[in-house]
Amino acid sequence: MRVISGASRFEASGDKYTIAHAAENLVEAFPVPTIGKQDICRIYTPLGTTNFELRIFWRLLDGSPNRGPVAPDLTPLKMGQDAFTAADKAYIRFTCRSDRLSNSSRLGHVSIGVEEPAVPGEPDGDVQALKDAYAKVVHSVALAMAKELRCEEDGGLPARAVLDPA
Repeated sequence: MRVISGASRFEASGDKYTIAHAAENLVEAFPVPTIGKQDICRIYTPLGTTNFELRIFWRLLDGSPNRGPVAPDLTPLKMGQDAFTAADKAYIRFTCRSDRLSNSSRLGHVSIGVEEPAVPGEPDGDVQALKDAYAKVVHSVALAMAKELRCEEDGGLPARAVLDPA
């Protein structure tokens, strides 16, 4: 988080903004795909410091990811169904079969994203270090969500973030 925000301390975003709460919301939504981004949490630097916000969210998708063209700022990574990182965002998609989902014979297709909503112009700092940091954050959140949902084989996610381009 220090690489992304430049800070090591953050404000709490509220009691309901947890992986457990987000997983409950996903279980309630399954199997219907969600519209828009569903917040897991937002991360803020403390009041009186440089303003920074990071949004972490989930989406329940309808089927496998679209294999269309990738935006030029995104680097594909070898994690989950697919994963992408950039200097101001990262996304990972994984499948989940779990007894927590209403029809456990059906796969859930989950997307987790991490974005800095307001990045003016070019990012400050080492772009590759930022990409790696975003990839590590999105992987950590996705793995925590897969574990909370009790996805078989942790949704196919590796134990550690894979930073090698696909």
